[in-house]
Amino acid sequence: MTEVVRLTLVSHAMTDAMAAALFPADEPLNDMGRRQAEAAAQLVRGARHFTGPERRARQTAQLLGLDAAPDPLLADLNCGRWRGKRLQDVSSGDLTVWLTDPTRAPHGGESITDLMRRVAGWLNSLTESASAAVAVTHPAVIRAAVLHGLDSPPKSFWGIDVAPMSRTGLHFRDGRWTLRL
Repeated sequence: MTEVVRLTLVSHAMTDAMAAALFPADEPLNDMGRRQAEAAAQLVRGARHFTGPERRARQTAQLLGLDAAPDPLLADLNCGRWRGKRLQDVSSGDLTVWLTDPTRAPHGGESITDLMRRVAGWLNSLTESASAAVAVTHPAVIRAAVLHGLDSPPKSFWGIDVAPMSRTGLHFRDGRWTLRL
C-alpha cells in the first residue's frame, strides 16, 4: 500500500494590515478575523498541527482549537524594510522589480524563490512519515506550497489568490504532491 501524507493548509484570519493592504508585520487578528476563526469548524482530528510563528497565525490556530507547534519554516514572507508600509509608500520601481522578478528582494527581505525553497524544505520534511497534518500559516506560504506541489515556476506566485481562513489540501503519494480542491 502507498504511504500518503495529507496536508491541510489554512490561511490565517483577517487582520487590519490585510484590510488596509499593508505589508505584513506581526499584527494580531482584527475583530472580523476573530469571528472568522471562531466560526470555522474543527479541523482534522489526529493530525499533527503546525502554525507560523507570527501572532496572527498562532491566534488563528488557537481559535480553531488546535494545539499547534510554531514552526519558523512557516513564517510569512519577509518583506524587510517594507514591513508595515502601504503599497503606495514603496517606490514603484522597486515594487515592479519584486512583483516581476521572483529572484529579487529589493526590500532587503526574502525573495519569492527564497520563500519557495524554505517551504519546499518544510514540505519535504513531512514526507518522512505518512500521516495527516494541518498548518495555519500565511497566504504567501500557501502560494509557495501550491507551486512546489505542482512543480510550477516561481513567476506564477502572484497568480494565486489565498483568502483569509481558506483551506488548501495537498497530498503526497508515490513521490509527488497533488493539489486537492
